[in-house]
Order: sequence, then C-alpha cells, then structure tokens
Amino acid sequence: MTDVVIAGSGPTGLTLACDLARRGAAVRVIEQRRAPHRESRGKGLDAASLQVLEPLGIAERMAATGSGVITLRKYFDGAHVRDTEVVGGLLIGQWRVEEVLRERLSEWGVNVEYGARLTGIDQNGSGLSAHLADGAVVRGRYLAGCDGGHSTVRELLGIPFGGSTAEEEVMALGDVTAPGLSREFWHQWFSSDGGGVLMCPIPGTEIFQFQASRELDEQGEPLPPSLESFQRLFDRHARVPGIRLGQATWLSAWRSNVRMASRLREGRVLLAGDAAHVHPIAGGLGMNTGIRDAVALGRALAAALGGPAGDRFLDTYESERLPVAAALLEDTAERMERVLAAVREPGRGTEAGLDRPAAD
Repeated sequence: MTDVVIAGSGPTGLTLACDLARRGAAVRVIEQRRAPHRESRGKGLDAASLQVLEPLGIAERMAATGSGVITLRKYFDGAHVRDTEVVGGLLIGQWRVEEVLRERLSEWGVNVEYGARLTGIDQNGSGLSAHLADGAVVRGRYLAGCDGGHSTVRELLGIPFGGSTAEEEVMALGDVTAPGLSREFWHQWFSSDGGGVLMCPIPGTEIFQFQASRELDEQGEPLPPSLESFQRLFDRHARVPGIRLGQATWLSAWRSNVRMASRLREGRVLLAGDAAHVHPIAGGLGMNTGIRDAVALGRALAAALGGPAGDRFLDTYESERLPVAAALLEDTAERMERVLAAVREPGRGTEAGLDRPAAD
C-alpha cells in the first residue's frame, strides 16, 4: 500500500508528488492521458509560486527555460501605442513546468503512470482502493484529486461544484508559429470594435500562445478553433502583412467558469487545484493557486502520515484553502472586469489584471 495516490499529473499533482517524495512519503501518480502534452496553457509562475517551489530544488531548471521579464507591446486599431514591462515572475510554458517537475520526481524514484483512468474509489478505516478502467486496483492510505476542472475524483465523491458557467465560448486560443514576428514582445492588438488578438512568445520554443476573441459565422455562432480561423483573426486585428501562422499544435476555446467545490475532503480523499476551483483567467492565477494548494496539502498529508491525529491535519487543509478558493473566485472575476474595460482604451492591456501596475 502506498502512502498517497495522486490522480492527475498537471502542475498541482506533480508539485504535490514532489513535495511528498522529498519528505520520504511513498507516492503514485496516475494519469488518464496516454503521454505528456506540450501545450502552453498556463504560462507564468508568479513570485509566490517560485518561492514555495524553492524547497523542491528546481528553481534553476525553471529559470533556465523561462523569462523573468516580459514586455507587453500594445496596439490599437493596428497602431503601436505603448510598451509595458512586467517583472517579478517567470514566463514559462505549462508543459515545461510539468516537464521539470517530472524530471525532479523521477530523481526520487517516482514516474507518472499514464493511461490510468480512474473509475471508482472505495474507502475504509485504514485506507482506500482506487479502481482503474483496465481492472487494476491501486491501494493507498490517502488519495489526492488533482485531475482538473472536469475532475473524475470530485464526480466520484459526489462533491457539488457550485457556481456559474458562461453559455458562450468567448476566446479562441492555441499554440502557433509566426515566422517574422518579433519574439521580444507579448503582442496585444486591440480594436475599437471590441475584438483583439494576443501573441505571447513561449520561451525556449518557436511557439507563440495565440489568444483572440472568437470568430463568428453568418448566423453569429462561434466557428471552431482552427489555424485558418486564427489567421483570419490575426489579419483582421493585427494588420501586419506577410505574417503567416503555422504549426498549430494546440487548438482550444475558452468560456468563463466561476465554480468551486463545496468541500475539499471526503474521508481519505482530498481535492486541490482546478479540481477544487475554476475561475476567470485574468491575472494568471490558475496554475499558481494550484501549486500553492499542493504545497499546503503536502504539508497536511505529511503530518497526517506521521502521527495519529491525521483528521486534524486534513481538516486544517480544508479550513485553510477553502476560503482561499472563495476569495480567488471573487478576485479573478473583478480582475477580468478590469481587463475587459482596460483593453477598450488605447495603450492598455492585460496588465490591468495584475496585482500592481506595471512600469511603462
């Protein structure tokens, strides 16, 4: 029997696995994906996350790939208006964050078990059994659900995920190349009609993360994300001739979700990261909050594993992080409103969602 079974190998699950492994706990990480992804997704670690990751011994590896300074180059109706420098965190693709965490975890003798789809959880007074789709059973003393906004763990436990989901997808996003476009800036083109395109260079790659307001068909319905749609949106808002987007390795659409779990614990099973809360993207707090959830949960699980008062430590995790999740939902909704209002003004951009104004 392992000490902790972790469902999900995103930044939250991998941070938790590393934190427990460094403390000497036995962990297994199960992941329903067949292999790691290489999608930019969440693309920044803030200063607080870098600080809590420091004990894992990975700061230099992260810094070697990421960038500590990013300049937002803002345009309005095609014209360059202002540059704003943002410092204090690390611009880095989420896939690289996960890769560094996996490398560190393997140094403690733990590897992610891919193709392991969770189908059931049984608990008793001394442990639990995690049932997989292939018939295998993984036994542990505790289980951590770090398996994202569509968490199987949360659904199996029947934990309500209250809040709201917007009816419409409002943003298209993906990873593309853009030969000829400067990689010195996070380009942010906004238009007086309310639309826009953002192109953020992902350090250590040739990729830009593409974000844009959705393209609509003749009936006013959003078109599915595609490289062709991305090109039309780029041409419309950026108005930069000669730039051809290519190599679309990730295509997605985003709608606003503001939801949180009603509780973070069900017996020996606990939730962290997006499995526990989802929220607007303004401020880039998703991956960062999940990492801090993981560190708090690692501390609680290590204490529970080390003595007879396990329930007290696990209750402390819930009482600590549940208010954080509630505040996060309110905070990010307010940040999103600030950003949406700001981008209608020439020279303003996503920095409106940050904790403090950036330097021009």
